[in-house]
Amino acid sequence: MSDIKKVVLAYSGGLDTSVILKWLQDTYQCEVVTFTADVGQGEELEPARAKALKMGITPANIYIDDLREEFVRDFVFPMFRANTVYEGEYLLGTSIARPLIAKRLIEIANMTGAQAISHGATGKGNDQVRFELGAYALNPNIKVIAPWREWDLLSREKLMAYAEKNGIPIDMKHKQGGSPYSMDANLLHISYEGRHLENPAAEAEASMWRWTVSPENAPNEAEYLDLEFANGDIVALNGTAMSPATVLAKLNQLGGKHGIGRLDLVENRYVGMKSRGCYETPGGTIMLKAHRAIESITLDREVAHLKDDLMPRYASMIYNGYWWSPERRALQTLIDTTQTTVNGWVRVKLYKGNVIVVGRDSKTDSLFDSTIATFEDDKGAYDQKDAAGFIKLNALRLRIAANLKNRK
Repeated sequence: MSDIKKVVLAYSGGLDTSVILKWLQDTYQCEVVTFTADVGQGEELEPARAKALKMGITPANIYIDDLREEFVRDFVFPMFRANTVYEGEYLLGTSIARPLIAKRLIEIANMTGAQAISHGATGKGNDQVRFELGAYALNPNIKVIAPWREWDLLSREKLMAYAEKNGIPIDMKHKQGGSPYSMDANLLHISYEGRHLENPAAEAEASMWRWTVSPENAPNEAEYLDLEFANGDIVALNGTAMSPATVLAKLNQLGGKHGIGRLDLVENRYVGMKSRGCYETPGGTIMLKAHRAIESITLDREVAHLKDDLMPRYASMIYNGYWWSPERRALQTLIDTTQTTVNGWVRVKLYKGNVIVVGRDSKTDSLFDSTIATFEDDKGAYDQKDAAGFIKLNALRLRIAANLKNRK
């Protein structure tokens, strides 16, 4: 007899999690609490409530939470303060949503007295690692049920058969074969994996993309956009103050219109395999370009270079599920300290898949001194003769090495 009496399930209402719900009831004979997170996936979430009710879940055990503002404010924005990119290209759209979902799973478990949480991530993926590392960091005694590591329903056909046998409603899209891709969406991005994309030599189908037009079909006229920053975060667009989630939603709309933010990537998964995925991150692509632009005039050179040195490590922490780790928190403190001077505005031009920085300024924190940087007469602000001594000192070790080589 299992000692698990109640479990909180990360529940979307789709085929997989609907089967998991019934499987938990049958296998563990436990009470199930469903949790559905709105992180901006753009889908109607109320059907998940109706499906849970049909499966015998009481209204008090159904949680549907709007986490969009928290997601952008407390997870996306802190990540972008570090200019975070994984393996040179990926803006971590899926990865950054997982620690928030894990946090809320644990909060609900604590509120309802549940002994366990459950998720629908497969045993091949990164998400199982992210959910569970986050959960254990926040509640070391929580139990985790990962059905894909326990059951034998390891194909879509077996899931469908289980659903039909147990009277689980199956959406028409599943009966007709479902989407040709495995997709995940939130306010930062939408991802596509599987089926056609499992051949890395095959070009993604044009009909796959949902958020962005192709650069070829983007408007022939560029669009200018002003972004205002305060402490490293965007607080206004074109002079209009906006909340974090509204900022990102608006940037997604504008970026998608101009064909910005598409990515086709073969990445190295945490579990050891290579995986091909396609991503649309229009708003994040604009944010990253603009943030680097405002930092270029407000950050000290060595501070900026230190951030660049640390960024790949920070990106790996997020990708590998260590958002709640002490090292990520410590690094975040350092990053946030650097952002106190990252204030001002950046003007970008959006045109056919490109984000082009055309201006930037900070009235309070700019380190750009035109009297020194000018190519015209600087009236003695910079003594060019100083460069000779600097060059000789830095060349000394090179000259010593060259003389030694010539003597051999």
